[in-house]
Amino acid sequence: MPADLADATDVRDLLTATRCVLFDFDGPICRLFPRGASASVADELRAVVAKFGAEDLLTAGEQRAIDPHVVLRAVHRARSVRDVAELLDLMEERLTAGEVDAARRAWPTPYADVLIERLAERQVRMAVVTNNAPEAAWCQLGLRGLRGRFAAVHGRTDPGLMKPDPHVVLRALDGLGLAPDDAVMIGDTEADVRAAERAGVRFIGYGRNARKVKGLRDAGASVVITSYLPLVARSWGAAEGTAARGAARSAGAAGP
Repeated sequence: MPADLADATDVRDLLTATRCVLFDFDGPICRLFPRGASASVADELRAVVAKFGAEDLLTAGEQRAIDPHVVLRAVHRARSVRDVAELLDLMEERLTAGEVDAARRAWPTPYADVLIERLAERQVRMAVVTNNAPEAAWCQLGLRGLRGRFAAVHGRTDPGLMKPDPHVVLRALDGLGLAPDDAVMIGDTEADVRAAERAGVRFIGYGRNARKVKGLRDAGASVVITSYLPLVARSWGAAEGTAARGAARSAGAAGP
């Protein structure tokens, strides 16, 4: 059996037995910044830093990074040696606006909608645990008619508590009144692997390409899938016709 199909079988077993699925947002649910689109938001944050005359807080690598979270974390780390509270507040405001704007154009992850509907049919509880602004996740879920499927979105509240810190995972479990053994987390980064491990939650890696798969494997993820299609290609507590129609809609919404 090919490795990906074997992992898909393991995933189906995990999802069949679980009471709750915690989804990371960017990757497992959508591509928030496809084709390097995050670079413009990172540049905007650096412009804010420059306006405050605080460029020295960023290393050479952070001055070039296309991930806005890298810039935010760098300034947050400096709070012990410099008063950057006002700067951080403005950066958070700009970053949230950039993420919400990106959410309006994000590419839905193929077949994620179908998987979410299947889980809902099985009365599996779901929440989002993300380093992005919760407003961005709610925006994207609303555009896809999925808001009602999720009990909560737990997103960035403090740059120091972003994954790999388990804070958002533990908040989600506490909000749902569940223990770590009751949940499975789906994520696509090393930070997700670490957060799940520290929270004591079982983990499913979603790697859309070889680079992502390698990163997840290297981080210790034992179960990794490259597509949700093997999970939804056959009936899983739903009529075959309904499943097929849902799969077709999801594939059509995925974009290029």
